[in-house]
Amino acid sequence: MKILDWYILKRYLLTFTMMLLLFIPIGITVHLAEKIGKILDNEVPLPEVLLYFLDFTIYFAHLLFPLFLFLSVIWFTSKLANNTEIIAFLSSGVSFTRFLRPYLIGAAIVAMFSIVLGLFLAPNASKGFNDFSYKYLKKGRKAVDNTNVFRQINDNEVIYVSSFDVKNNYGQNFTLEHFENNKLTYKISAKTIRYIEKDSVYRLLDYTKRNILDNEDEIEFLRKKDTLFTFKVDDLIPVIYAAETKMYGDLKRFIADEEAKGSSQVGRFKLVLYRKWSLPVSVFILTIIAVAVSSIKRRGGMGVNLAVGICIAMVFVFFDKVFGVMAEQSDFPPLVAVWFPNVIFGILAVYLLYNAKR
Repeated sequence: MKILDWYILKRYLLTFTMMLLLFIPIGITVHLAEKIGKILDNEVPLPEVLLYFLDFTIYFAHLLFPLFLFLSVIWFTSKLANNTEIIAFLSSGVSFTRFLRPYLIGAAIVAMFSIVLGLFLAPNASKGFNDFSYKYLKKGRKAVDNTNVFRQINDNEVIYVSSFDVKNNYGQNFTLEHFENNKLTYKISAKTIRYIEKDSVYRLLDYTKRNILDNEDEIEFLRKKDTLFTFKVDDLIPVIYAAETKMYGDLKRFIADEEAKGSSQVGRFKLVLYRKWSLPVSVFILTIIAVAVSSIKRRGGMGVNLAVGICIAMVFVFFDKVFGVMAEQSDFPPLVAVWFPNVIFGILAVYLLYNAKR
């Protein structure tokens, strides 16, 4: 049986690799055709363009990793079924579970690759891809949620600005409240706040500071005041794709800091964290579904299996995107949003595997 194991395992890995090599150039070509006008209009240097498409390749492969795997398994398993090779395997006394073993070994190899890709390669690629996109391709679109910013910057202080212009380091309707033992001790407010980079200070216009005392309040008013704060501009409003650019350990610490600061983007950041582990699990689930769907020789041939597989893949993507948006835009738990598609399709995999055995 080792010969058959090696035969299936080699077909599994080779077909998956060929699927990547086939679709990634197609994706690059389509993306280049769509963006070439903006790239030429902005006179982007060639080295930056080449580096962008290298980052795009890794980003694209990581994003559509499960779909490539699913379609490749359906493709070569359908060929085995059409050539009656699967019937020959099972007729020799091999159980369907035993027949599935090289597929699971291949899934384990691919899952390890997806972990390495997600933890080490994808963060840097995502940073390069998104930085280039917002710099040259998405001019006018914001990479930050910069309205009604409310954040806890440390254990004792919270800040608020009604809007913040990241490009010019300029905010409106600024407020800082300082607490000691859960009691407000002073409050700073200003009509505008601007970070002066060359002096490393914040400039406040229409500055007001109210000191809360036991008997009465002290109020200080200045037309303009330059001062220092404990927060940085980058810490004030991180870009929406910040989580995608961080390694796993840095990402966990970043999310903890954002939760403490009251960021409205925590749900989005947690989705990135949980997907680093849900993706390898989906490799096994989609492999089992693909084998169960395509191991039966059908009258319509390989086309029927591919059609069924593509429908299942689209439903998987639909569930993943819908629940992801729910977690980003509401209080829906990100952990449930990430793992719910895997649970649903895991149940489907068990059902299809049971019928395939029969």
